[in-house]
Amino acid sequence: MNAVGQAAVRDEDNSRAPAFRRVLGPTFDTLPEPVRALHDLAHETRWTGRAEVRRGPGLIARAVCAAIGFPRAGRSVPLTVTVTPGRGAERWTRDFDGRRFASVLRPGSGSDAGMMVERFGAISIALLLRVEHGRLYLLPHRWSAFGVPLPRLLLPVGDSFEHAVDGRFAFDVEIGAPLVGRIVAYRGTLEPAA
Repeated sequence: MNAVGQAAVRDEDNSRAPAFRRVLGPTFDTLPEPVRALHDLAHETRWTGRAEVRRGPGLIARAVCAAIGFPRAGRSVPLTVTVTPGRGAERWTRDFDGRRFASVLRPGSGSDAGMMVERFGAISIALLLRVEHGRLYLLPHRWSAFGVPLPRLLLPVGDSFEHAVDGRFAFDVEIGAPLVGRIVAYRGTLEPAA
């Protein structure tokens, strides 16, 4: 088989790989085991744990939280995350003590190639993935609504990363906006559901 044929086989094999493995390539294998386990799924899997949730105080933050279904503020909030892979993407359904919201993550294409694109309804955010010191950082790079690019000046911001704590998957997500500040932040740990 020639080099072009070998590349085509690798691309075909890679198209069947889980979304995060496809975007990160060989770097995926450097992630801590609990982070790899959550992102290396071939079938629907549920994870359970607890989270601390903080919300922004302003009217705009409350309106965004209500529109997307972000969780209410609380400590030790029961959390279930269901990850459903399919059609080259992953659907993440998060249930914070009965308050649910979902997003779809898929490897980017075109100008978003090499990034993970997370879609919340009509809003899509292209995320740069960076692995550093055992953490997987998810960094907002650009966004759009209904496929129309939105101003970078208003791009959501936040320091969001995944890592391992005491052998468990751990997350620290912060979502904010320029001129608004924090919209919501949540952190905690997850383990595979029994």
